[in-house]
Amino acid sequence: MPSSTRIANQYLTVDVSSLGAEMQALTTGDGRSWLWSGDAAFWSGRSPVLFPIVGKAPDDTVGVDGQSYAMGQHGFARRSEFTLASSNETMCRYELSSSPATKAVYPFDFLLAVEHVIEGPVLTVSAEVTNRDQRPMPFGIGFHPAFVWPLPGAAGQDHVVTLDNRAEPQLARVEGGLLAPARLASPFKAGRLVLEHSMFDLDAMIFPEGAGNGLRYGVEGGPAMQFHFDNLPNLALWQKPGAPFICVEPWHGMAAEKGASNELSARPYTETIAPGATVRVAFSVEIVE
Repeated sequence: MPSSTRIANQYLTVDVSSLGAEMQALTTGDGRSWLWSGDAAFWSGRSPVLFPIVGKAPDDTVGVDGQSYAMGQHGFARRSEFTLASSNETMCRYELSSSPATKAVYPFDFLLAVEHVIEGPVLTVSAEVTNRDQRPMPFGIGFHPAFVWPLPGAAGQDHVVTLDNRAEPQLARVEGGLLAPARLASPFKAGRLVLEHSMFDLDAMIFPEGAGNGLRYGVEGGPAMQFHFDNLPNLALWQKPGAPFICVEPWHGMAAEKGASNELSARPYTETIAPGATVRVAFSVEIVE
């Protein structure tokens, strides 16, 4: 059975499960909850870590050096049992190492470490991927946290996503789970997007490039969450239609392109690292009012 680790300070309390190293709760000192509850009537996820792919693969298979392997959407890490490597009052580090089970679908030796760290009012979630193999290792990595919509105390008010860089990045969509080649007009205006539930009738809104390294999600003049992204160039926003949450998803990697090869190394924004190398990605979030 999965276990859970709680980290906390005067500002935040965070619960993390050993299953997927997935955050289960994010609560402020006043007791308000900001993370989606995982109600299976809509979506049982809360904050899954996506590895070794982000998104879907053609026919749920990936190719490595011409050989095909079964690979479900978003990879296997989110359904894997991690080991608690270290923890203290405000930090926990979970690790997943390659095994015969992982090598059957992803033929590499690797170490995936996921840390949750609280410093003052800021939570940082990071992932480190280490190539323990003897050959270059391609992979995608991403985060899929879901936050309540409406935010606490903000029912009935417009919720807005504002990009720090005030850009208007082009929009991409998925078709059958795969990335459509077309790029569409940006829904952002001077970096500002007023969220509407109908925006997600066609699945996620994906911004392959240009969304920048940070954004604010919240109510203007009210509760909000300020994000910063490190080595995560792709952004997606997603809601299960009608559900009371919004996913703010920073990625390094995306779904395979429709009509393209299933080769893992050919996926958009796939990282390939040398033997012995480590790549780190992270996002931080601060609740501001």
